[in-house]
Amino acid sequence: MWHKIYNAEFGKQVWKPKWWDEPALKVDPAEAEDQSAGRWKKLYFRTVAGQEMSKWRRELTDINPYTGLPKHTERVLRSLNVSWELTVCDRFGHEKTMEQSRAYFFKSSAIVCWSNGSFPKYHHISNIQLHGVRREAPKSPKVRRPAWRSLILKLDMKTQPGWFFGKDRLIKLMHLPPGLIVGIWRGQSDVAFIMVSLHLHKLVEKSLLGSPVCPYSEPADLPPVDDSDPEFGLHGYTLHFVLHNTGSEIMLGHFCKLSCHTVQIQRGWVELRVINRTNLSQHRAMSGNITMPWKSDALEGSVENCCIISLTLLDEIQKPFWCVSSPIRVTMVKKTPSSDYSGEHFAMDYQNPEGQVKMSLVWLKEQKQFFLISLIIYVPVFKVNKHFSTEY
Repeated sequence: MWHKIYNAEFGKQVWKPKWWDEPALKVDPAEAEDQSAGRWKKLYFRTVAGQEMSKWRRELTDINPYTGLPKHTERVLRSLNVSWELTVCDRFGHEKTMEQSRAYFFKSSAIVCWSNGSFPKYHHISNIQLHGVRREAPKSPKVRRPAWRSLILKLDMKTQPGWFFGKDRLIKLMHLPPGLIVGIWRGQSDVAFIMVSLHLHKLVEKSLLGSPVCPYSEPADLPPVDDSDPEFGLHGYTLHFVLHNTGSEIMLGHFCKLSCHTVQIQRGWVELRVINRTNLSQHRAMSGNITMPWKSDALEGSVENCCIISLTLLDEIQKPFWCVSSPIRVTMVKKTPSSDYSGEHFAMDYQNPEGQVKMSLVWLKEQKQFFLISLIIYVPVFKVNKHFSTEY
């Protein structure tokens, strides 16, 4: 039967996906008669899955030259009926899995929120798992088919504890690296909501191609070595940079031809100076206040002086080199000597093992807005050497 179904659907097509497991389909002649049904059934479903994967991967080959990312990531995710589930486990061994409440998409990132349902108390949480989930549309409203779950991240609260990052009169925010925000009711340990910021780079693959217990692993794709360029890998970078919250963009910038000479490499870091403090023409005004709106089941509010940073650093062949989407906050610093601005000075810093971001801002009281007067990206030398096969 399955042999007839396969031939009726695909005939003599010889197309096979790249990940085709040919040995798995070879059957010993003595066992062919007994296993023929299972063999053609497996062949049919592998071919269907391979063709579908090829289709959405073709859609992701259309790259936005401004961001360096696929143009249609949101459309592909919605067409494949992809959502995200959060599984929270407490220290007593109880697990609770929640479907997303809302999702907000931006040019290079997405914010997913969970606010419907009861969470364990914050100090009882032992680990949090985020899965991409794809459900087939049911033929009948009464039939709910099982969904494929792809693990995106798993956080252990013992080894990756959160840190306080903002508050208003109702809640305080905790940041769990890399991108989780937990809202806790003030004066209590009850969780009001959980949000996660996800960079769009490879988000479709991460949400579909991982297993329930193992995240998707991106295959290495190293650029060719250029022995003729003595500073290969130190110039030609492009930065797409966004500060935003759940509702709006606070600042958007696109910076080209970023570079660092060999003599400027210090203490194992490659410095890419994006906005120079001494160059007034490069300084940028923020389009709005730096705030983080939030919403629970019944209440909503906004926490000042914190937002989301989403950056995409492209290498000289315009491929994503470092991608980040994470909460970040504003902190006041002692006034930096400057004859150009008389307002209060602030800093916004972000760091993970793959890079650092350092920003300097000034608050102009009369205009009631922030000005970004310095932006520097630091990339570890070992990351540059690994990516470009260099030895700086």
